[in-house]
Amino acid sequence: MSIVAIVFWVSVGLVLYAHVGYPLLLGLLAALRGHGGTAGPRSAAEDELPLVSVIVAAYAEEDVIAGRVANIRALEYPPWLIELIVACDGSPDATAVRAREAGADVVLELPRGGKIRAQDAAVERARGEIVAFSDANVTWQPDALRRLMAPFADPRVGYVCGEVQLVDAAGSNQEGLYWRYELALRALESRVRSVTGGNGAIYATRRESYLIVDPIMGHDLSFPFNMVKRGWLALGVREAQAREKMVPTIEGEFARKRRMMSHTWPIVLRGGMLSPRGYDPTYAFMIVSHRILRYLTPFLHLIALIANLLALGQGWVYRVTLALQVGVLLAAALARLVPTRPMLIARYYVLITASLAAGLWDWLVHGTSAGWEPAEGTR
Repeated sequence: MSIVAIVFWVSVGLVLYAHVGYPLLLGLLAALRGHGGTAGPRSAAEDELPLVSVIVAAYAEEDVIAGRVANIRALEYPPWLIELIVACDGSPDATAVRAREAGADVVLELPRGGKIRAQDAAVERARGEIVAFSDANVTWQPDALRRLMAPFADPRVGYVCGEVQLVDAAGSNQEGLYWRYELALRALESRVRSVTGGNGAIYATRRESYLIVDPIMGHDLSFPFNMVKRGWLALGVREAQAREKMVPTIEGEFARKRRMMSHTWPIVLRGGMLSPRGYDPTYAFMIVSHRILRYLTPFLHLIALIANLLALGQGWVYRVTLALQVGVLLAAALARLVPTRPMLIARYYVLITASLAAGLWDWLVHGTSAGWEPAEGTR
């Protein structure tokens, strides 16, 4: 076998492992370990529940902030054990006024500094032993906060994230399919060791485990692995559920993920993710498999395509593999003209994979701002 052929098959193998092999191997590990990872939901008496500061960082959210405050106030959790803080990150509209009118306990009107710094300021002001975080455009299920608090009965747990159910806005986005796959992976990781990534819609930490991170590095990715490095468990609880409206189009989802990846690459390359210090072998395997290889997939695809072209003279199998690769690209290109489900899935996969590389380009060439804007179509 030639060097070109080896490069091709190694690239293809790594892509397949990242998307298929790792979930299968993780499922096997979870089955071998039983159910000993995630702390499951429990029924706690009111005098056993912790005081929780629920923090909502908001920028230009005047249309949804009152509904978010009302949703938190309606949770099945003792109201005297919830401190609701809305941290307005230099909002140019009436977000702060409407949050106060809706009944937030504390409304911080901060200069524009980005979501992370708004959350930091809210944590400084918070009274709760647990700080929980939510976006302004989501809705928590009535029992979500109780479920989110359950794992903290284990003193080893420093971080817990819930599960977000994406609501289809009757658009062409295929994010729901990918998100169900990602949630299944997160549940398995939590059972095996700790999650490698969270989400901004519903998560919590102990006050003592909360981390101050670079303002361009979001909590979703930077918190779990840093918690593990510091000796904490970072768990996922599927029963703690929130609902969020998804971006209506695949193109809109590409733009959203491109912005996310411009914040992700700094975490990967200079935020400590690549350093093995603090990882046990199991968690290191999960970081490499789920995070590092996943972020490398656009480059692995490009290498596979080039190597495939160079190997065309080495047998019929390379003509078949090239036809498959070109077929996926053509399906993605034609999906807007022929919007069938398989074509749309191909377009989603190609664009979302490309967004990983586009985010790296944006960060390297333009830098990444700490500020953020509400994603179009999600309010």
